[in-house]
Amino acid sequence: MSQSDPTDSALAAIASILDQPQSPPDKPPVEEPPAVPQPVEAHGYSKVGPGPMAAIRFKWAAREDNGHYYVDETVGENSTPIVSGPMDRETAIQFVDDREREARQLFEDLKQEMAGRTAAANLMRKDGGEI
Repeated sequence: MSQSDPTDSALAAIASILDQPQSPPDKPPVEEPPAVPQPVEAHGYSKVGPGPMAAIRFKWAAREDNGHYYVDETVGENSTPIVSGPMDRETAIQFVDDREREARQLFEDLKQEMAGRTAAANLMRKDGGEI
């Protein structure tokens, strides 16, 4: 009997978690506001990164202080923020959007890599090869 690599087992477990559809929380339907373009309020503007566990999820939140904007970046719910700034309103919003987009892309890349490793490991097992 062959011994499998613990890393492959961990990656397979993570991939199976990531492949499960996340059910949306029970929320009442939200009415869409009229289609009137309004500027985004930077103070309080935030986005949360992807991931299956809140303890390792990134969050970016813009805040205003004396006319300057800062972005607090945290991992999990109780971490000390890394602060970026000062910057203007538009730059703060763009910073939050860019960081969230980068995190989402990295997460998707990681999911694809894990799925590829899992598929390769499964193929090796089916072919009778050792891992």
